[in-house]
Amino acid sequence: MASSTSCSQADGIIANNHELTPLEKHVMFFDINNDGIIYPSETYQAFRKMGRGIFRSMFAAVLIHFNLSHKTRPGKCPSLFFPIVVENIKYAIHGSDSGAYDSEGRFVPEKFEEIFKKHANQNADSLTYNEVKELLKTNRKPKDYYGWANASVDWNSLYDLGKNKNEILTKETVKAVYDGSLFEQIAKEHASK
Repeated sequence: MASSTSCSQADGIIANNHELTPLEKHVMFFDINNDGIIYPSETYQAFRKMGRGIFRSMFAAVLIHFNLSHKTRPGKCPSLFFPIVVENIKYAIHGSDSGAYDSEGRFVPEKFEEIFKKHANQNADSLTYNEVKELLKTNRKPKDYYGWANASVDWNSLYDLGKNKNEILTKETVKAVYDGSLFEQIAKEHASK
C-alpha cells in the first residue's frame, strides 16, 4: 500500500486512462519497466540500448537525473534514488529552448517549423552543426544560464545521436526526437548490428 505522505515513492505511476503528451512519449523510452517512474539505472540501460558506451551512458544518467528529478517531484521530499516522474516531466521544461513543447508538454508544430525556417540555411529540411549552434545562440534568454546549458546539452546530444552520414540533422530526425520515436529507431538499428 502506497504511503499517503508527500514522500511516497509510488507517486509516478501513470493511470491507464492518462493519455501521454508528446513530451511524456519523448521520455517513455527511458522508462524500461513502464511504471511511470524513470530511475538512473533505466536511463543507463536505455542509452546502452542505443549503442552508447558505458561511461557516456553513466554520465548521461547522472546528469539527467540530477537535473530533472526534483523538478518532476514538486512538493516531495528529495530522493537519493533521483527518480523522474513521467507525468510531471512538463515541470522540467527549461528556458532558452525552441518552444516546440508548450508548458503542458504538448507539441507545437508552428514552433517546430520555425526551427527550420529560421536556421536551416543550407537545406530547408536539415540542420548542420553550425546551424544548430546558431539556433542555440538565437534562443538564449538573457541570464538564463541554466536554460542555455540544458538547451546546449539537448541539441548537441540530438546532433550526436541523429546526424546522418553527411553530418546533418534532418527535419524528420528532429521530429522523431520530439515524439520519442528516434530513440526506439536508434535502439533497433543498434540491435540489428
